[in-house]
Amino acid sequence: MNMQTNSPQRRIERVRHEPHRRDVTVTRIERLSPGFLAITFGSDSLASFVSLSFDDHVKFILEDAKGNKVMRDFTPRSFDLQRRELTLEFALHEHGVACDWARQANVGDAAVIGGPRGSMIISGDYDWHLLAGDATALPAIHRRVEALPQGSRVWVVAYVDDAADQRMFKSAAMVSVLWVNSAEALVQALRDIPLPTGEGFAWCAAEATVAAHVRDVLLNERQLPLACTRISAYWRSGVADFSEGH
Repeated sequence: MNMQTNSPQRRIERVRHEPHRRDVTVTRIERLSPGFLAITFGSDSLASFVSLSFDDHVKFILEDAKGNKVMRDFTPRSFDLQRRELTLEFALHEHGVACDWARQANVGDAAVIGGPRGSMIISGDYDWHLLAGDATALPAIHRRVEALPQGSRVWVVAYVDDAADQRMFKSAAMVSVLWVNSAEALVQALRDIPLPTGEGFAWCAAEATVAAHVRDVLLNERQLPLACTRISAYWRSGVADFSEGH
């Protein structure tokens, strides 16, 4: 069932943050699944760190083998202001400077993190929430699901290549999860999933081509209001330094 609403209200607040470059140190490393690693960074420089939304992005800054500066976008998975600790998740099955760094990381290693430049705060009082994406979207989806209050209804459609990377979602909300094993299955699931009536918010992040297909399905086929959707291309196949402007 498509969402029916006569006049969707935009409940999104955009907040800008002063950009900072922070020198941090690895304080903890946790293997989440065969394909995912959580690395926690600590530093007093994080005292002024602000991340207000699950959709935020920081720049992870490092050098490649030739000494060139490389920046990659990562979602702040969690942040502890009291401990001055920031956790990021790395997908180990991918290949690239950042993921290669993560595979070899040790406690005490130095790193540099910039941002986030801003936050898009999405209200939690929608009638329902739809969260979808590939492996790169999982940190944001986990963070959002954990933050939604009791009584919220959430549908998650997540794509990972390896079933061993499927993880439980912790939440006070009522969460329905569908795992798929291909980009095509992700798009088809969003085409078929029964959505309730009322005003909902749909969020999706994936590879650029997949995100374009999802946008067409949700906006044109399912006719969800543009004001109630956020669909992002987190990466583009074959492009190492792709950024959609996070």
